Amino acid sequence: MPAVDRRLITRTRAVRTLLLRSTFLGVATAALVVAQAFLLAGLLSRAFQDGAGLAELRGPLLALLGVVIARAGLAWWAELMAHQAATQAKAELRMTLLRHIVDLGPAWLTRHRTADLETLGTRGLDALDGYFTRYLPQLILAVIVPTAVITAAVTQDIVAAAIVAVTVPLIPLLMAVVGAGAKAQAVKRLVVLQRLGGHFLDSIAGLTTLKVFGRSRSQAALVRRATDDFRQETMGSLRVAFLSSLVLELLASLSVAVVAVAVGIRLVSGSLDLSTGLFVLILAPEAYLPLRTLGASFHAGTDGAAAADQVFTVLDSPRPAGDIGAVLPFHPAVDLRVNDLCVSYPDRTGPALDRISLSVRSGEVVALTGPSGCGKSTLIAVLLGFVGVDSGQVTVCGVNLAQLDPDRWRQNVAWVPQRPYLLAASLADNIRLGRPDAAEEDVLRAVDDAGLRQTINRLPFGLATPLGERGAGLSAGEKQRVALARAFLMDAPLLLLDEPTANLDGETEASVLAAVVRLTVGRTALIAAHRPGLVAVADTEIQLERATALDYR
Repeated sequence: MPAVDRRLITRTRAVRTLLLRSTFLGVATAALVVAQAFLLAGLLSRAFQDGAGLAELRGPLLALLGVVIARAGLAWWAELMAHQAATQAKAELRMTLLRHIVDLGPAWLTRHRTADLETLGTRGLDALDGYFTRYLPQLILAVIVPTAVITAAVTQDIVAAAIVAVTVPLIPLLMAVVGAGAKAQAVKRLVVLQRLGGHFLDSIAGLTTLKVFGRSRSQAALVRRATDDFRQETMGSLRVAFLSSLVLELLASLSVAVVAVAVGIRLVSGSLDLSTGLFVLILAPEAYLPLRTLGASFHAGTDGAAAADQVFTVLDSPRPAGDIGAVLPFHPAVDLRVNDLCVSYPDRTGPALDRISLSVRSGEVVALTGPSGCGKSTLIAVLLGFVGVDSGQVTVCGVNLAQLDPDRWRQNVAWVPQRPYLLAASLADNIRLGRPDAAEEDVLRAVDDAGLRQTINRLPFGLATPLGERGAGLSAGEKQRVALARAFLMDAPLLLLDEPTANLDGETEASVLAAVVRLTVGRTALIAAHRPGLVAVADTEIQLERATALDYR
């Protein structure tokens, strides 16, 4: 792990602010350390050697008290500032991570475990507290204070200054040796933590299925095994931390002892006066104290640094190509043209779409049919901006889709997926997902258009009824009608429907089809369809074949 991760500095404003303030506090602390040693050595020398009384020492005593209070105040300020910086930096990293994952899109997300990303963005980044509050501020002090101590000691006793100058670099050298093993241990611990989080979340999400098939106890055994692995990795990290701290403490103590022996011998021989000797003896431990504290804090930052490495790995994943910022020059109607489109996925051998060409005129309803895996959902994902293309292009009203601002483009698209996702919020909030500021009368109109009124009447609080996770409390048909109500409320000129009647019984399918017919009136629509009922809704049917070059223009 580098002393200061440059990526944290460039990507988080809080870290830059923390470094600047810590440098200022480090200089102030170093000045107070030297002043405290000078005042204390002078007080002891005058009291024991010159026999000065309390009245004569009152001024230096008050000055020493002021220095001690100032050091305590700086320490409190540094602690407060570090905690504030840690909170801000974690918030910045979490928001940056979330935005980047959104930009990468569902296609990227399907290749990664959501439980790992969730653990990384929560518990993983929480480990940065130790990095910001203990390691980073102490690193600044470990550079500034020993330098100030050696500089002050040179003016009084060059021998003691030379001893400190030679022994101080040994501690960072030893920390660098320990750091390689500590980083590897931290990475293993984070991986095990992610595995534990994944097992636990998967078990909770599929608890009903596991119970029905009698596999709940075996899954509990997997969680228990992952917990034991995490405990063992944690104990291994603590072992490394304690042993390395012991070695660093021993080295620092021996170094201070060498300085003390050198000063004592010269005090006895008379070649060094008491005031200078006391000044050096008081000052020498202060040179090693920040390094000793840094050694103890070093392992507090390794877990956070390992999590930050994984975060930056995600952030380094390239976004889908596109000239962000272009705005589509159309209002109520939209036409699409797909020219020699090729799309492939990294984890598949063959292309998902191979030189596909088709056109959809403004106001036309087109049904995409074909066997599973022929690329219907992939084409819809391309139109939504979720998947990048290898070659070819999609034009919307004559404008290349790759040049459009994805967020502005999606405002003109209503999407009804095969399995709509419903949030753990009220039914009204789920319908308003595309238009959060929609009035209640508009929501009710969308409810009627989607055939959802009967569902609203049976719910205890109507539109205000809170739904469970993934829409728990609604049937599959009701969830599909909620997705259609979203599309009605958005009133977008382009509709993308991906098997909206899949997994529905005959009666429910008929009601959903009736809503689809109402939804497509006056709009351009592209429907991925298997069932004949959906195909009958369309004006044109285009049958895709599995990864073949086809032209449907």
